[in-house]
Amino acid sequence: MKPGAMAGGSPLERHVRSAIAAHRADRGALLPILHDIQAEFGYVDPAAVPILAEALNLSRADVHGVISFYHDFRASAAAGTHVRICRAEACQAVGADALVEHAKTSLGADVGGTSPGGDATLDQVFCFGNCALGPTVEVNGRLAGRVTPERFDALVNAAKP
Repeated sequence: MKPGAMAGGSPLERHVRSAIAAHRADRGALLPILHDIQAEFGYVDPAAVPILAEALNLSRADVHGVISFYHDFRASAAAGTHVRICRAEACQAVGADALVEHAKTSLGADVGGTSPGGDATLDQVFCFGNCALGPTVEVNGRLAGRVTPERFDALVNAAKP
């Protein structure tokens, strides 16, 4: 069996089927199901795609398209410290682009990538809803506003194990 493939009752398959059951009647059920899976595992395993497609009467391409379109979903686990920086207009207006460049240098990772040692993953999002306090950064699920390069480094260092 290929890595990530689901055996009859793997934890992934059980959780996916449970999420489907919990949200099947929701309008636009795919998004809440994907959020449920992402919250449980930290990413949406590609092995979940065929189960979701069949259960929701969608094509695998449709499911994959939603996962790849929304920056909030990952198809693989983030390594080490997970950093997400807002790139929406309000944060851009107060220095997000410069902060991203600092983060790339500081972490040694491109946006959407992982540092060479695997100790940090850098992602971008397009709005945390924290617009008045930009630039906004999330480090391992903890949101911080008005982040300067110095504060960025302090937040990342504090999050390291």
